[in-house]
Amino acid sequence: MRYIEWVTMISVLIHFAIQFSLCMRVMLKPHRDPASRIAWLVFIIAVPLFGIVAYILLGDISIGRNRIARMDRVVKGLPRCQDIPGMRVKDIQPKLKTPWDHLFQVGQSINGFEPIGGNHGTLLPDSYATIDAMVADIDAATHHVHFIVYIWLLDKNGRKVLDAIARAAKRGVVCRVMADGLGSRILIQSDEWQKLQQSGTKTAVALPIAQTIFAPLFTRVDLRNHRKILVIDNRITYCGSQNCADPEFRIKAKYAPWVDAMIRFEGPIARQNQILFAADWMAHVDEDITDVIMEPVAHFSHGFVAQAIGTGPTYRYSAMPEMFESLMYSARKELLITTPYYVPDEPMQAALCASGRRGVETALILPAKNDSWFVAAASHSYYADLLASGVRIFEYVGGLLHTKSLTIDGEISLIGSANLDRRSFELNYENNILFHDISLTSQLRERQLSYRWQAHEITQEAVAEWPVVRRLLNNTVAMMGPAL
Repeated sequence: MRYIEWVTMISVLIHFAIQFSLCMRVMLKPHRDPASRIAWLVFIIAVPLFGIVAYILLGDISIGRNRIARMDRVVKGLPRCQDIPGMRVKDIQPKLKTPWDHLFQVGQSINGFEPIGGNHGTLLPDSYATIDAMVADIDAATHHVHFIVYIWLLDKNGRKVLDAIARAAKRGVVCRVMADGLGSRILIQSDEWQKLQQSGTKTAVALPIAQTIFAPLFTRVDLRNHRKILVIDNRITYCGSQNCADPEFRIKAKYAPWVDAMIRFEGPIARQNQILFAADWMAHVDEDITDVIMEPVAHFSHGFVAQAIGTGPTYRYSAMPEMFESLMYSARKELLITTPYYVPDEPMQAALCASGRRGVETALILPAKNDSWFVAAASHSYYADLLASGVRIFEYVGGLLHTKSLTIDGEISLIGSANLDRRSFELNYENNILFHDISLTSQLRERQLSYRWQAHEITQEAVAEWPVVRRLLNNTVAMMGPAL
């Protein structure tokens, strides 16, 4: 046998060996739904070379064994919220007897955070007002400022926050900031990041991107820390969808303005967000900040009940979709949802359809123009079934609707960073706050309705008239969802 034939035969054997080992990995990988297994098996076998490369890059949900082990140690070593001095005060730990108790039980199963009372909240008017409020609180900080964000740009709003944190650090306030290694890479690689460090601010990069060609073999580059958390002096925290940037969002200006919603919370709920921040910080930095967590809780007057919910690939599997589905099934009169990205798994699509079928006034508000054509196409594939079940769909036309919010029956709300898509369910670290307050929920509901008034409604007739090519594209893209 000639040399070329030997080389060919060995190459084919190596290829089949790799193909077989990846197929076995797909079959043995825990927490993968059957549709995902089938999609990957077909992809690896039917498109041999490309399928193998695609699985190596995108098939496993992993941030690396060492990083996973460290995060597990950190989370398990953090003090329980219940053990913090003053956290057992009657006003803070009320005995709940409402129709919504089961929702807080779902939330508690994720992070161990009990629903906690004594909170107050303010829904900020817009993105600029949010940044101004943050800057004012940072300027008033006396002990510490903790900030983590996915995207931090060097624009007007981004620089305002940079300057405020630098001022706080220079006057002796302990400032710790984290920015995602991909979403905030422009800032991290700039002189402004170094200037922030020179001010005395402690900085860290969340999920830094390794600069080696072998990195994709051990971790997914697209697995990110999508959280947006600001905690000040253990008593103020912010939660919502807004990154640290102008609404004009110059890196994707053609989709602007980015339309976000943020709530400024004051009360014991800040301590739960503090624990989420500490988990991220200590998983990346060799600094133990449990003493900050364990500071006695300040006295707060009576306020509403809230609960922080943090999820991610190293937390309990299916945590975020279970939370969303529980909320959907709990609605009895009205369910309003806003999200920029709707790519659900089968149980979530079924939960939303069930809401419409049982007579709940259900509305899903999405952006008319999405910054991801892939996500937009996948979302459209679900429209027909949603509309047939009685769900009303609205597409917002005043910019890219980026608000991630859900309100039920005008009484209970969820706001935060998580989208209704598989990326938020399985790949990204997210943070949300669930709260029960009729007044604040009413404000958030009014904001949701204002989006609906600036949207056009999608009808069954309009979807039925979509060309065959468009429907084929939508369904083909959605079919790839389980694999990605």
